[in-house]
Amino acid sequence: METKFRCNCPFTSALDIIGDKWMLVIVKQMLIENKQTFKDFTESDEGIATNILTAKLKQLEEFGIIIKTRLPNNKKSNIYLLTEKGLAMTPIIIELGIWSDNHLRELNPTIVSGKGMELLRTDKAEFGRVMEQQYREKLATTMYIKS
Repeated sequence: METKFRCNCPFTSALDIIGDKWMLVIVKQMLIENKQTFKDFTESDEGIATNILTAKLKQLEEFGIIIKTRLPNNKKSNIYLLTEKGLAMTPIIIELGIWSDNHLRELNPTIVSGKGMELLRTDKAEFGRVMEQQYREKLATTMYIKS
């Protein structure tokens, strides 16, 4: 796959890869909501169409942000896992959550609250550590992360 970048700006180059409205949603679902299977993603509240989901998962895999593999005890179902490159997007997800919490509640009063959001508000570094630790612990019971 050949990726065409619009220019040599690092911000624009990143957005050329992850600026699509679904890319960060899928990464967030994997990191925070522990989604791994195609079915997990299709059953999410975001309501991504299956054809779009298929294309975005393939792109994320081609960019090295996720891998597609199978569980050792279930060779039928594909699962999707974040790579180290994908996990490195945790701070981006965190900053988007903080920005949304601070600036979008008046537009979307149904944005979730609770312990997770409180930790995000008070200690984003700890929130990030917790998310990554939980993700890695879950992986340790199933597989390992490939870079």
